[in-house]
Amino acid sequence: MTKTQNSIILLFLIGSSVCFSQTKMPAFFSNDMILQQQEKVSIWGTDAPNTTVEIETSWGEKSKTTTDASGNWSTKVPTIAASFQKHTITVKGTNSITLENVLIGEIWFCSGQSNMEMAMKDTNKKPVNNAEEFIRTSINSNIRLFNSERNTSLSLENDVIGKWEEANPESVTKFSAVGYLFGKTLFEKLQIPIGIIEASWGGTSIECWLPQKDIQEFPEIKIPTSLYKDQEKEKKPKPTLLYNAMVYPFKNFSIKGFLWYQGEANRGNAGFYKKYMQTLISSWRDQWQQNALPFYFVQIAPFDYNVKYKSKTASFGANLVRESQIFAAQEIANTGVVVTTDVGKCNDIHPTEKYIVAKRLANWALANDYNNKDITYRSPEYKSINIKKSTAIIEFNFFGNKNENTKLDTKKELKDFVIAGEDKVFYPATVKINKDQTLTVYSDKVDKPVAVRYGFVDCLKGTLFSNSGLPISPFRTDDWKE
Repeated sequence: MTKTQNSIILLFLIGSSVCFSQTKMPAFFSNDMILQQQEKVSIWGTDAPNTTVEIETSWGEKSKTTTDASGNWSTKVPTIAASFQKHTITVKGTNSITLENVLIGEIWFCSGQSNMEMAMKDTNKKPVNNAEEFIRTSINSNIRLFNSERNTSLSLENDVIGKWEEANPESVTKFSAVGYLFGKTLFEKLQIPIGIIEASWGGTSIECWLPQKDIQEFPEIKIPTSLYKDQEKEKKPKPTLLYNAMVYPFKNFSIKGFLWYQGEANRGNAGFYKKYMQTLISSWRDQWQQNALPFYFVQIAPFDYNVKYKSKTASFGANLVRESQIFAAQEIANTGVVVTTDVGKCNDIHPTEKYIVAKRLANWALANDYNNKDITYRSPEYKSINIKKSTAIIEFNFFGNKNENTKLDTKKELKDFVIAGEDKVFYPATVKINKDQTLTVYSDKVDKPVAVRYGFVDCLKGTLFSNSGLPISPFRTDDWKE
């Protein structure tokens, strides 16, 4: 080996040693960050092997740990109740790091595909309704936003690309509209610091967000062995790759709960969607080691898939996804679904009315997680069908509060109901709301009804609401394939 080669190797080893011996932490431990209140929050990073790392906080808590043989360290620090006081965290290892302008409050993790990723003003889409006003009034140092950049990986990553930012016109303009408006609504009601972490990617299927260990139980999902050469160009990340790069790195970062807006990309395999949702929720909760973390999600909005995709199966698949979302919310504890039949656009898969969606998500959280019992947050849901001669009687489950007896809204003309007999041929139906809050559904063309459907179409403008203004999800009483 030549003298020059020896010198190059020596410089490389010295450089590697210097990098390895520095105290480092993932990107979400930084200035302007927010920590979950009244928790023993995990703080972690890397340093030289067998190095003592000390943590000191301005609220009086301290902790000490030692890196392992690989240079990894982790410790827990108790946090106090939420307040507007700005704190510091000092980490002393091989070198010293001081995190400044740190708040303690509530943190929510939001993820999904394009309707979650859709920013307040996106150059590729129409601006969110009332975007200019939301942006103009967005300056609030007590709302913190962390946007994880798009990334994929075949293996589990320990860090993401992103940074915490205070809410202001610049940060809000490029952040998830649903995520920010959810945080804004919580702040206005709770008057405590709110942090929102966004990890989303437009056009992605739910399989992309599942961990590999759980994908293995689904033989229809192919586990990837390589990356696309150009993920941005393909816009079709493979299963598990987004979980590895955009979810797993947050594995021990304390949060209050999850928001999820996804489903359009699973129209082609909608029959599996409920199982995938169940797996996603349980696996994410397992990752955070809290099996009851709140998980609230948005039902995909009405959109005319037939016009765009020229396929009837695209339409039926979307209906099955909506149905699966309702079933998942009914079956899994501490979950809830926002119905969107009144905010969709038949010609736009990215509806611009994001505030209503965000507010309904916030109402789920405010009612269930912040003890605001005066909020009506859950839409009535289909319960049963009872055939009486030539009519079908539809019954609902209602979810009012102590101060309100939730009922059906009688002011709207009910549309998009169809009824069928044993021949499975559906005809437009006449619908009447009864005093006992059931529906009577019938058609002159169906003497012996068997099944009723509401809104089981590509796109509709919902007409079935509760008197509190919440739309009722499309539903069907049958389980026919078409």
